[in-house]
Amino acid sequence: MRPNVLLVTLDQFRGDSLSCAGHPVVRTPHLDALAEEGVRLARHYAQAAPCAPGRAALYTGTYQMNNRVVANGTPLDHRFDNVARLGIRAGYHPVMFGYTDVGADPRRITDPDDPRLSTYEGVLPGFDELLNLDERHLPWLAHLRSLGYDAPSSDTMLATEHTRPVEHSVSTFLTDRFLDWLDDQHEPWFAHTSFIRPHPPYSAAGEFASMYDDVALPAPLPIGDDRHFLHDVLLSHPYAGGPTEPDAIDHLRRQYWGMISEVDHHLGRIWDALRRRGEWDRTVIVITADHGEQLCDQGLVGKAGFFDSSYHILGIVRDPHHPHGFGRVVTEFTENVDIMPTLCEALGQPVPLQCRSEEHTSELQSRG
Repeated sequence: MRPNVLLVTLDQFRGDSLSCAGHPVVRTPHLDALAEEGVRLARHYAQAAPCAPGRAALYTGTYQMNNRVVANGTPLDHRFDNVARLGIRAGYHPVMFGYTDVGADPRRITDPDDPRLSTYEGVLPGFDELLNLDERHLPWLAHLRSLGYDAPSSDTMLATEHTRPVEHSVSTFLTDRFLDWLDDQHEPWFAHTSFIRPHPPYSAAGEFASMYDDVALPAPLPIGDDRHFLHDVLLSHPYAGGPTEPDAIDHLRRQYWGMISEVDHHLGRIWDALRRRGEWDRTVIVITADHGEQLCDQGLVGKAGFFDSSYHILGIVRDPHHPHGFGRVVTEFTENVDIMPTLCEALGQPVPLQCRSEEHTSELQSRG
């Protein structure tokens, strides 16, 4: 029987922020449990930052020199194969919850007023978008208003998640909608859940906002004395330069790790649902991120830097057909361009020629 496929992206998730990776603060029991029954990629990297180029590489298995997506707003050539089209070839109806940050190819749009021409937050070709949570987060805002909240914009509501119970968070909303859909599935399925968290604004929901208040934090990596002049440019930029006061630095980092623990909590809800449905041992699960997060390392926040913190991301693959690799930690260098070829192998499909120009890492599956 064909396996289910669950591709999870956690936006801006640093590769070191897992308790199973030895992080001294953050607790991620559900990600840790998945790693124990799968393969953890200890040196896994995004190809690019920010979101659109990082996701183009992830979804197509190609580097920027081939896909030419160099920034948010750069369209993705419609001719490229991708993970959703892979799912269709393998006999699935791929669906997505969240967003894929893919700019539409303008050569395939005839109406000059088509809204897809003015956004990079389009849908990856091949996916049936069941829940649109682009940066406007319109379904979530409508849900909050139905609960009695004044919800003027997604920016405002994301920045104030710490003021509301976790039951009303954006991550809860996405997880609830995915689980509602899952309850109605009776055939093998292929789904992509794309969570916004732990992307800024740095505001964890409910009890996760105070989860690490009393924990001593490790210091961020320092600003080097012998630094490139572009580093100084970034430090002076309002969106890239981090806070300088110790209390503000600590608060930001505590909120970031609180957001991570919240998405870990929701992944635990999904693991429980798969077990209840008897699908845990026939679901291929891949978890990664589009890019990393500076988190005040080198004095920066976000992902504008040219440092390891902006590109080292989490990576976990669980293929229940290969239990001999469970618990393995791959310390070789791996990349998000490896994900699509790995899914091809898991589904018994040929690796597209566009990926064969790169040496994808079959170690991801630990096939021995």
